[in-house]
Amino acid sequence: MNAPLTLDNIRKAPKALLHDHLDGGLRPATVLDLAEQIGYDDLPATDVDALAAWFRTAAHGGSLVRYLEPFAHTVGVMQTADALYRVAYECVEDLAADNVVYAEVRFAPELHIDRGLSLDAVVDAVLAGFADGEKAVSAEGRGIVVRCLVTAMRHQARSLEIAELAIRFRDKGVVGFDIAGAEAGYPPTRHLDAFEYMRNHNARFTIHAGEAFGLPSIHEAIAFCGADRLGHGVRIVDDITVDPDGTVRLGRLASLLRDKRIPLEMCPTSNVQTGAVKSIAEHPFDLLARTRFRVTVNTDNRLMSDTTMSQEMLRLVETFGYGWSDLARFTINAMKSAFIHFDERLEIIDEVIKPRYAVLVG
Repeated sequence: MNAPLTLDNIRKAPKALLHDHLDGGLRPATVLDLAEQIGYDDLPATDVDALAAWFRTAAHGGSLVRYLEPFAHTVGVMQTADALYRVAYECVEDLAADNVVYAEVRFAPELHIDRGLSLDAVVDAVLAGFADGEKAVSAEGRGIVVRCLVTAMRHQARSLEIAELAIRFRDKGVVGFDIAGAEAGYPPTRHLDAFEYMRNHNARFTIHAGEAFGLPSIHEAIAFCGADRLGHGVRIVDDITVDPDGTVRLGRLASLLRDKRIPLEMCPTSNVQTGAVKSIAEHPFDLLARTRFRVTVNTDNRLMSDTTMSQEMLRLVETFGYGWSDLARFTINAMKSAFIHFDERLEIIDEVIKPRYAVLVG
């Protein structure tokens, strides 16, 4: 008999996470503590509960620009090696507590150099936090693999420098590259030299595209930049038509995306809060899943969106009626799309994900 699809049971299921921002997942208590340590006095609240409530509401302004505003505070307290190490370490603890068994966590090193750290020192601190966090949770019997994506800000001009950083650390825990930030006015083609550098070094990258901007953003990310995955990509629905009889018709871009099995790093709760979609019920996730796009479930920013992987999955279950087999498929989709080597992906799928889901399915 299948285990009931409750939040507690979903927490027991193994999960793979591809789209999670380090500076969007801090514990409110840690934000306060770090602010006190470095003398950061711009926080909107000095009480843990009040600060948590502020983050939950401040980012929900219905636009990507408004959603990004609270990051000034988390980034503001992540300006020392000790702070970066702690945030990374606690990130691993929090993901493992939710039974995430594989995660790629991204952050923009260029945002963490205000107090004199070099880009390399920033990455060193984060990778050390991830590694020690893995060891700590492993000693407690909760296995997790955490790898890093380094992100360049699309409104800046340092993307090639950040791509070079990704390659320097590729054998130390960095598995890929990304660009992020406001989409409108900053197309991915502004960073072609960075993407070419990654391709020339046989390296992987994802691109935030099709969240706040439409199909041209997705087209450029795929056709001109050669993205391995798309961050969000919800606006691909604009190239899909559903006839009154339920027949689904794909445009050429949507067909290409599906045919090439390009993974979509979908973040349902975040997409509602940024105004990319009006509600979970109106999210194209289910349409894309039913038409066999490679959809994955992700958190985006656990603090700002007040979410976890388990909560994201539960919202999809409650909205679209998914069962354990669906959650297993979305999880395996994510592992198939991870930027680690094929044999490592297969080992996690065959030795961790499939056996644990088999127990839940009964």
